[in-house]
This record gives sequence, structure tokens and C-alpha cells, in this order.
Amino acid sequence: MLIAYTVAARLLQYPTLLSEYSGRDLILSALIDFAVQTVVIWAVAYLCSRTDKTFFGLLEGALGRVAARIIIGLFGAFFILASFVPLYEQKLYVHATFYDTVPSLYVFLPIIFFTIYAGAKSFTNIGRSADICAVIFALSFIFILAMSLSEVDFTNLLPIAKTGAGAIFGGALKSAYRFVEPAYLLMFMGRFEYKKGDAAKITLSYAFGALIVMAFLAIFYGIYADIAPSRQFAISKTSLYFSAIDMIGRVDLIALYALEIVMLFAIVLNLQLAVNCIEECLNIRGAEWLSLAVTAALTATILIFNNHFNNISNFFADWMWIVTVVFATLLPLCAHALPRRKNEN
Repeated sequence: MLIAYTVAARLLQYPTLLSEYSGRDLILSALIDFAVQTVVIWAVAYLCSRTDKTFFGLLEGALGRVAARIIIGLFGAFFILASFVPLYEQKLYVHATFYDTVPSLYVFLPIIFFTIYAGAKSFTNIGRSADICAVIFALSFIFILAMSLSEVDFTNLLPIAKTGAGAIFGGALKSAYRFVEPAYLLMFMGRFEYKKGDAAKITLSYAFGALIVMAFLAIFYGIYADIAPSRQFAISKTSLYFSAIDMIGRVDLIALYALEIVMLFAIVLNLQLAVNCIEECLNIRGAEWLSLAVTAALTATILIFNNHFNNISNFFADWMWIVTVVFATLLPLCAHALPRRKNEN
């Protein structure tokens, strides 16, 4: 999950926007964000080894049931916000890449139905879906990279660190709202049987996913250089200049269709966790109806702002990092201060 979903969530507009913020030093900006989140991932994974309670259980034991329900409800709102821009990107990407002659709303309907269905599924389903997606991701992503490498000029990334600290750290800050993985792990706490060495495995998995993302950023910028900020939906653009495409056609679309499956599951993970958090907050059991309500709210908002993606993206870049730092960095670290004790049996 931490490999496939970490990469899949950053294949569309993340490279494009980061190249706009940081230029040729986009890898350094990504490295800053990934380095911070890798530390937080390790901290949460280590916490999982010290308790068999869920995060809600820890909150309830330390702060009381009312405070725990409020905090977990806020996490639910955070996951809904975290899914908004990726879902909006999916709407634009699928229409532009696969069905540009079909009205965008018709293209978006299957995605809506999928999110409603998958958003109501359990934590067990999350794990099984990730197992399948990991295989699909590996095969399709390797295929895309193989078609792209012949056109890469890595000298486009030189000289390193010449865009200035402002651009590098500014790019890291503006794209920080996409780094929510520690919050995922916080929700998984107490829901899996921790085994010796799992903290290292979890942390290394995330670090490996980070390396893949940074390698993709290097390939993307190595192909397009200074015009990279104008190349929308990066994963669909990296294989365009493969020499065999002129003879055999857009075979890369096969891999892009497969990657689309993984990207959708990466988005739906936010909605599944949001639904679970809302259930805990309201102390109800109605995942199907909650998934329908959450998806309907997101869909309505996207349709209201249908022609304002750039404004939405800029707003999230300017302000959403604050919310993400709180829920995906500070609170996971602060969870270590909560009283914890493994069940004796």
C-alpha cells in the first residue's frame, strides 16, 4: 500500500505543479516532504508496536469519549478534504486522456459510482485491494518507464540547487498537502497484528515509494525541462515520444488504463477512512449511506467549481498545507504522548 498508493497519488498534477514551483530542483522539494513524512511514518509504526489499541481507543482512554469523537470527526473531515483535489484531477484526467469527445459529466459518473461502492468497504477490503493494486502498479508503471527512458536528458536537472532556497522550500510547502500517509497509518493502528520488524518494513516501504516518485520526477523533467509546467497529467505525457508509437499506436494507453485502477483506489482510501471516522464520531453504523453522502458532497462541490481547477489548486497550495501539517505530522507525533498499554491477554 505504501509503495503503490504513495506513487499513484502523485502521477498526475504533482510533477507539473512542482516543476512550476521549484523548477529543475523539484526533486529537492519532494525530498524535503518525503524526509519529514518518513520520520513521522516511522514514529507511528513504532507506536503500533507499543499498543494494540486503535487511535480512537487511545484518545478515549486519555481524553474521554466526547473529546475522542470530536477529534476523530475532524480527521474524517481532513480525509474528505484530502480526497477533493485528487478526485477533481481524476475527472479532468480521464476526460482529457481517454474520452475527450464524451461530455465530462458522463465520464465522471463511473468514478462517482465506484467511490460510493468502494468507500463503504471495510479495512479488510483496503488490504486486499492494495495487494491486487501493487501487482497492477508494478507491471504498468515499469512498462511506462521503459517507454520513457530513451527520451530522458538528465542534464536538464543541472545545475542542482541553483533555483534558490525560496523556490525549493516554497515548492515543498505548497505541495505538502499531498503528503497524508502518516494519517493513514494512524487510522490502521490496532487493526493489524504487529510483528517484530514491522516498523522497519513499513518505513522502508514508504521510503521506497518516495524514491520511485523522485525518479519519476527526474524522468518527467528530464524529458520536458523548462516546459514541464505546461505538461498536464504527467504520467500520460512521459511515454508520448516512444519511437514505436508511430508504428503500433498508443500502446501506452493500456498501461495508463491499468494505472487508473490504482489511482482510483488510492483516492478511495481517503473516503473509506473518512467514512470510518464519521462512524466513530457519530457512533453509528451505516457505511453505505455515509459513503453516498460524502461522495455526493464532493461531487456537488466539484461540479460547482467545474471550471475553476486552477483556483482550487492554488487555494490548496496556499492554505491546505497548514491543515495537513496538523493532521498528518503533528498529531501523529503527539499520539506518542497518549497513555497506552497492551492488553495482557
